Amino acid sequence: MSELQSAEAEVLEARVRGELARLGIAYETIVCRPDQADTAVFCEVFGIAPEASVNTILVASKKEPKVYAACLVLATTRLDVNRSVRKELGVRKASFASFEETERVTGMLSGGVTPFALPEGIPILIDGRIRGGELMWLGGGSRSLKVGVAADDLARLPGARLVEGLAVVAG
Repeated sequence: MSELQSAEAEVLEARVRGELARLGIAYETIVCRPDQADTAVFCEVFGIAPEASVNTILVASKKEPKVYAACLVLATTRLDVNRSVRKELGVRKASFASFEETERVTGMLSGGVTPFALPEGIPILIDGRIRGGELMWLGGGSRSLKVGVAADDLARLPGARLVEGLAVVAG
């Protein structure tokens, strides 16, 4: 990681920690190498069950003006973009945002996108399976930090709502 990337990561991580503190959400962190940030690798290296790992995926409408949503799904599920997300966004067609678009819109590095400290106006859609008091692990804004929070605390984020059937079991 270059010095510039390292400095950007520190700023992103500080922003995420600041937002969690502002919201009064208790959290834990795991510092990892950028090559350990992808979900499967992270879970394997740190002994985290995939059922306790949450992916934050930016989805965009196909037509302008673009409509976005940050979707939170368990690592063991697959986001249902064509039905659930499209319906929630109120658009005819939606797709996963590209890595470049995700970084531009969220200001976060792909592989570390988190619902904490997203730009205002981006709704957070949380799959209904993500609830309870269990510790869930998400990106920390960069590829060097993972954040663990209680599942129920995710619903406390500004603009967040639980959506039953947002994801389907991967298989």
